[in-house]
Amino acid sequence: MGAVVRPLVRFGRRKGQSRQATPSNGSNEDDIEGIFLPEGVDLRQITIFPKAEWERIQDSLHARSREAARIRAEKKERKDLHLKSQALVQNWTNTIAGMAQEKLKAQKMRQQKDEEEKRREDLEEAKYQAQKRKEAIEQAKTYQYYQNERVKGFHRALLLTHVLKERDAQIEFKKKNQNLYKNRDDEIECERLQMVLKEEEKAKEHHKKRMQLNNDQLEQIAEHKHLAELAKLEDIREGREIQELTRLHHLEIQERERKLHEEKLERKQAHQEHVADQIILKAIEKQKQEEEDDKIRRHFKAKQAMAKLRKAKEEEIVRIMEEHREQISNRFLAQMKKQGLDEDERIAREIAETEEEEAQERKAKEEKNKADLQSIKEYRMSVIKMKEDKEQQERLEAKEKLRELMEADRVYQELEKDKKHRNHCANLKLQEAHVVQIAEKIGRAEREKQEEAEYVKQKELIALCKEQEFQAYAKKIIDEESKTARNLYPLFKAAKEGGGPVYREREDDTSATKLPYTGDTAQEMKLLNEYRYDKTKARLGFTW
Repeated sequence: MGAVVRPLVRFGRRKGQSRQATPSNGSNEDDIEGIFLPEGVDLRQITIFPKAEWERIQDSLHARSREAARIRAEKKERKDLHLKSQALVQNWTNTIAGMAQEKLKAQKMRQQKDEEEKRREDLEEAKYQAQKRKEAIEQAKTYQYYQNERVKGFHRALLLTHVLKERDAQIEFKKKNQNLYKNRDDEIECERLQMVLKEEEKAKEHHKKRMQLNNDQLEQIAEHKHLAELAKLEDIREGREIQELTRLHHLEIQERERKLHEEKLERKQAHQEHVADQIILKAIEKQKQEEEDDKIRRHFKAKQAMAKLRKAKEEEIVRIMEEHREQISNRFLAQMKKQGLDEDERIAREIAETEEEEAQERKAKEEKNKADLQSIKEYRMSVIKMKEDKEQQERLEAKEKLRELMEADRVYQELEKDKKHRNHCANLKLQEAHVVQIAEKIGRAEREKQEEAEYVKQKELIALCKEQEFQAYAKKIIDEESKTARNLYPLFKAAKEGGGPVYREREDDTSATKLPYTGDTAQEMKLLNEYRYDKTKARLGFTW
């Protein structure tokens, strides 16, 4: 079989080729370049574009999308450049914003440093005040301890010991004073020389201190001058910076004012244009209004003319009708004259017709009366029925109301019964509460007895601790005084006096009488009565 002939489409036309493809003699169809179309396609119905024309059509179709993509790319590039410039500039210190930021940072650092310094000073002050309070408390405790009668008695004995010691020393001095006047002149001269030497040493020391003070003052003056010069230079530098910032601020204000002036001029021009447009619009509206008024006036004149024509036409119609009526009257008179003989018959006929009409009217009236009577009877029966229905409804409502009252009375009785039950339960609970309160009262009395016993034990313990503290203090003072004094009998006597229990009890517990011990200080009073006064802030009668 021979090769199948297929139509071939090439890009563009070539010189010397026909519109229809011709089969080649060879069988190498793969070497033919082009686009093969299906069989049965008419090449005369196909439009072939050159490549450049096809690309131009595609460009024209996709031009908007490419333009939008280009604009988006440009916007993104500008935004990236803007962000990059902001990130690059935000750390610069030679700009106005950078300088202001640096000053703010420096001010913040100074404020933080001042705040830390103040906190440190406050902490030191708090520690100092706490130490002072602690010392004051210790002094108060010592003072309160010294205000104890037993300690006062011991101190009086100590003072007596010192007096006895001083008396013994005076006796010793009186014994030795007999040999003092022999070498009195030599001792006076020696003391005078010692005083002179001491005065010279004091003068030298005073001169040395004066010279040191003068040197320190000169150094302080020089340091103050240097600090003043530095402060002056700093003020000059800050003044120049402030002037530069002020100049830049004025330039910004001038630029802003210039822009505002331009905006004002633009708004003024736009306002003037708007006003001119409004004037033109008002003139156009006025012209339209005048045209409308002219139309209204013309319409009104046309209506007046039509009214006049209508009136004339009506007058003409009335005149024609009058003439026609006169013609009819004349014709009727002629006919009446002609029919004068038949008048009696016509009258009799009319009388018969009138009587017949009256009979019919009477009959209709009687029928109407019968219908009215029937309707009245029906209305009376309906009213009676409605009244009976209403009475029946009222009886039903009365029964319903009676039933509701009986139900309400039953509910009230149940509520009263429930109320009595609740009152009974409340009384039982109150009785139980009273029993619990009685038990609590008995328990509280027992606890009070136990607390009283604990109070006695604590009082004895405090008295023992106080006695031990006093004996330790007395032993310490006696040991110290034994090194210098010889007559320690008053101290031993004061240390032994006042010992023993601070209260007495009878052997019979039922009739025991306790001597109250209040303590010598507020701390002892609080410790002795911590079960009584631990929940109050009231004053206990002490004077501070």
